Amino acid sequence: MLKRIHVEQLRLGMHVHELCGSWMDHPFWRGAFLLDKPHNLKTILSTGIKEVWIDTSKGLDVEGGESEEGIAAEVETTLAQANTAIKTAPRVDVAQEAARAIKICARSKQAVTSMFQEARMGKALNAEDALPIVEEISTSAMRNPGALISLARLKNKDDYTYMHSVAVCALMVSLARQLGLDEAQTRQAGLAGLLHDVGKMMIPLEILNKPGKLTDAEFEAVKSHPAQGHKILLEGKGVSEVALDVCLHHHEKVDGSGYPEKLSKEQISLYAKMGAVCDVYDAITSNRPYKNGWEPAESIRKMAEWSNGHFDPAIFQAFVKNIGIYPVGSLVKLESDRLGVIIEQTEKSLLTPKVKVFFSIKADTRIVPEILDLSKPACKDRITSHEDPAKWKIRDIHELWSGLSASPW
Repeated sequence: MLKRIHVEQLRLGMHVHELCGSWMDHPFWRGAFLLDKPHNLKTILSTGIKEVWIDTSKGLDVEGGESEEGIAAEVETTLAQANTAIKTAPRVDVAQEAARAIKICARSKQAVTSMFQEARMGKALNAEDALPIVEEISTSAMRNPGALISLARLKNKDDYTYMHSVAVCALMVSLARQLGLDEAQTRQAGLAGLLHDVGKMMIPLEILNKPGKLTDAEFEAVKSHPAQGHKILLEGKGVSEVALDVCLHHHEKVDGSGYPEKLSKEQISLYAKMGAVCDVYDAITSNRPYKNGWEPAESIRKMAEWSNGHFDPAIFQAFVKNIGIYPVGSLVKLESDRLGVIIEQTEKSLLTPKVKVFFSIKADTRIVPEILDLSKPACKDRITSHEDPAKWKIRDIHELWSGLSASPW
């Protein structure tokens, strides 16, 4: 039986079913666990959390407390309110959301790292443990999709596998909304994105992190990760068909040249087609052990060149409409001979985002930053090209768009 108790009633030997409060308010990546370590009890008492749910069928009971049956109606009301809050989350500007998104990214990285390392050790994965991560990422994407997606791109080479999963989760959630999927479908897409690469835990680290070209045998080992991940998820608990499908098929291509099953366009599900686009975008914009990532706008251009054979055209077009031809964080050159960084997309056109202008090419110097909404009729400036920050010796491009440190991790 589940009981809700005050934290002061907690004792070692109890089974914590859920910590009442936001997943962001405590350091435990998993919400359910046996409370068998004194330091964990001390940590809970120091977090400010007031109540917890315990499962008396899996651990010690307590006198009093409120049973699950006694507050079923209250739980239903709370869930309904949470769903409404997610659907109506107010949109905020990118800098405002970036401050929250960096915390979500850090906590998500910690959770995914723990989850995947447990999978590496053979422990069965429970999909319910990942749902709070998906909820936080989903809500952030509702407030401003560009913030978390762009911050997650700033992963270092050592964190790639874990932060890639966080980034693909955010991209899947944002793309699902662009495609008009409902809240349940959007959560399933996000969860699938979070778990799509769990099979890489079965690949030796010396292969995953190899800085040079892989041998044929090593490449075949890497290509086994969808099937390896599918097996891990099948052995887990509460894993949906969507997550299983995306894990196994996110490397399929619509022309039938992908792997592991060489499926063609009609045989690949909507979610797997979404996963293919989101996986590739984050992979090519991220620094890897063997290469540095491309700039966001250059990556979109490259993907457009591959789109006929690799991606479903309608899914790719929706992805571009969502993230922009010039994604948040892209450096662009304007007709006025100034440089700016993209800070937000606008609804009017993919060619007219909001830009923070900060550099005069004619004067070869920084200028007082100015925000231009290129979609406004009064704004006569326009983008002429995307630029490489290294070419202009601009090393603080991430701080310029987000207001945060260029090295958040």
